[in-house]
Amino acid sequence: MSPAKRRTTRSPELHAADSHDLIRVHGARVNNLKDVSIELPKRRLTVFTGVSGSGKSSLVFSTIAAESQRMINETYSTFVQGFMPTPARPEVDVLDGLTTAIIVDQQRMGADPRSTVGTATDANAMLRILFSRLAKPQIGPPSAYSFNTASVRASGGITVERGDAKTKTVKATYQRTGGMCTRCEGRGSVSDIDLTQLYDDSKSLSEGAFTIPGWKSDSQWTVQVYAQSGFVDPDKPIRDYTKKELRDFLYGEPVKVKVNGVNLTYEGLIPKIQKSFLSKDKEGMQPHIRAFVERAVTFTTCPECEGTRLSEGARSSKIKRISIADACAMEIRDLAEWVRGLKEPSVAPLLTALQQTLDSFVEIGLGYLSLDRPAGTLSGGEAQRVKMIRHLGSSLTDVTYVFDEPTIGLHPHDIERMNKLLLRLRDKGNTVLVVEHKPETIAIADHVVDLGPGAGSAGGAVCYEGTLDGLRASDTVTGRHLDDRAALKETVREPSGTLEIRGATRHNLQGVDVDIPLGVLCVVTGVAGSGKSSLIHGSVPASAGVISVDQTPIKGSRRSNPATYTGLLEPIRKAFAKANGVKPALFSANSEGACPTCNGAGVIYTDLGIMAGVETLCEDCEGKRFQPSVLEYTFGGRDISEVLAMSVAEAAEFFGAGEARTPAAHKILERLDDVGLGYLTLGQPLTTLSGGERQRLKLATHMADKGGDQPVFVLDEPTTGLHLADVEQLLGLFDRLVESGKSVIVIEHHQAVMAHADWIIDLGPGAGHDGGKIVFEGPPADLVADRSTLTGEHLAAYVG
Repeated sequence: MSPAKRRTTRSPELHAADSHDLIRVHGARVNNLKDVSIELPKRRLTVFTGVSGSGKSSLVFSTIAAESQRMINETYSTFVQGFMPTPARPEVDVLDGLTTAIIVDQQRMGADPRSTVGTATDANAMLRILFSRLAKPQIGPPSAYSFNTASVRASGGITVERGDAKTKTVKATYQRTGGMCTRCEGRGSVSDIDLTQLYDDSKSLSEGAFTIPGWKSDSQWTVQVYAQSGFVDPDKPIRDYTKKELRDFLYGEPVKVKVNGVNLTYEGLIPKIQKSFLSKDKEGMQPHIRAFVERAVTFTTCPECEGTRLSEGARSSKIKRISIADACAMEIRDLAEWVRGLKEPSVAPLLTALQQTLDSFVEIGLGYLSLDRPAGTLSGGEAQRVKMIRHLGSSLTDVTYVFDEPTIGLHPHDIERMNKLLLRLRDKGNTVLVVEHKPETIAIADHVVDLGPGAGSAGGAVCYEGTLDGLRASDTVTGRHLDDRAALKETVREPSGTLEIRGATRHNLQGVDVDIPLGVLCVVTGVAGSGKSSLIHGSVPASAGVISVDQTPIKGSRRSNPATYTGLLEPIRKAFAKANGVKPALFSANSEGACPTCNGAGVIYTDLGIMAGVETLCEDCEGKRFQPSVLEYTFGGRDISEVLAMSVAEAAEFFGAGEARTPAAHKILERLDDVGLGYLTLGQPLTTLSGGERQRLKLATHMADKGGDQPVFVLDEPTTGLHLADVEQLLGLFDRLVESGKSVIVIEHHQAVMAHADWIIDLGPGAGHDGGKIVFEGPPADLVADRSTLTGEHLAAYVG
């Protein structure tokens, strides 16, 4: 039968398997969603938009993606499920037509100091195998090239038990060759501790000599170990210690001691500090702990491995005069060319796989990174694109890819490249769901879903779904603001001074000299990887009194909420205590006032092993988290649980006037309202906030920081997670900060912020070693008139 004949005999009717072309969601009630029902087309690109906090992430991540992953987990045996996360089934009536979901979110990559771009992807593992096969001299297996693996040698007798209780002692030796530098233990840097920052040597331990955060002499167990160890006299000033006492105090080996009848371990102060503070990444620390570490500890490049983290053996083993340390230090685009030049049939499959991975980095716009770059230093946008790499060459189709604001950290020039990648995933036959605010990405959508109309309790409904043109014509908040364009200022402010940076060479900066104007709104911009963060975060002198609001995530448990994070609960507790003549601790759900049944959590959590844990509302406190006796105390006619249930806007009115007037609380609430968080409830768990809400919460907290005489605020992409309608409010906040005598430096790609600036510093012209230079500095109008840089071209098109 001919091919033509075969084609004519095929049934024209739609096959039953082809009818499942929709993802159906009915009755979704996760977080603030109000019984949302929606049908999404498969194998299309759908963009979800709406103001921050409107319910986008609740619908896409907490409902569709969460249920898909839960159902995939259920296909494994119960034994395997015991090792996997166990998400609960989302609160939704019907979820139909789901496919395998792959989530590419904006969470920063692990801040472990041992994690690098190479270890976080497969690139480093493949390089290690490559060097173990081809490098000369041959030093051992792949582990010999790993800076996370220490060399181990052991020998001795082992007892072997056989049948009939016969035992035999056999001599055994064990050896593992690792690539870890023994001096810095694979960290690349060594630390020097300033003892004057740890204690006041004019005082004794009993007088409170320690100046380490959280070390209180009267109650802290750690301090009691030193005071009652018997190695030092707790009543003698530290400066009067004998040589032996000082050695035991600073460098003593771990030993068991009895303190108040309890067996505890005593060890010297220096190793204790190294374990407690230096084993953790600074980026993940609480602000006051990080400030202490920056004061007390000086990190210098390891003199033995020169910062490569690798042993001498690993550095001496080379392929074509390139060691694995040299390979990891190259920009990935250069490394890709080097790998392309290796022609060795015995490792051809490995070279092909490594080449594809490195080419994916370049294609996704991250060719300027190096494999030895610490993962914790990547921006949210860079981290998200690194996660995309493993999916670009995938042969899987009919998969649902879920992206959380993939344009974060991208210059307008780079957004076009990201859009092409999203379309490429869709064209392979995949469903692509994107949560996004940028008009450039909304414009490529096949289907748009707009949630709102407001945020928090005022959101959670679908306001529009359909085409882009339909959204533009709709009367939704997004539709009205889709074509918003900020105009250039007619007049710009004059600077009150300058912040001098001279000869900056951090990362890719090429000896940059620049004067950053103070007393104005200054925007630092340039393509991703051009050196913006290196210039501002890495080169601004510490003496400048800078208050930095960066992209590091807020750490928070279910017990943390806006009231506890901002310090708002402190004046509220004191006001309640004073009005009722009782202790402030009664008005904390984490202290004496907590409901004894649920320990102040409001819910009782039941762990069901391999199945999802169950949360049930506490029957005793009905979710209010406090003891009934505490709720009898009122302030301004409200009990503490009613106050925590208020929104920020309501609470600002409540504490602003009348009998409940509390100036300290009102001041914090005003700052929260200023950054556009008036809709949040005071007791809402931090775990339920979106990325944009968390960053603005951090900004509101830092607005109270004093800084120097003239505070300098440095904001790192504050428009992250902000809807078009919210950007205008943010610009108003910047103006108020500048008019109150503060300096505002913003690292930003958003054209509306650039247009509103008084001064622009543009870095480039490219990324990595193609960047690191100042390509423009001056007012935005001059940048638009010149059109001499990529930023100038895009800003001119935006305001034009």
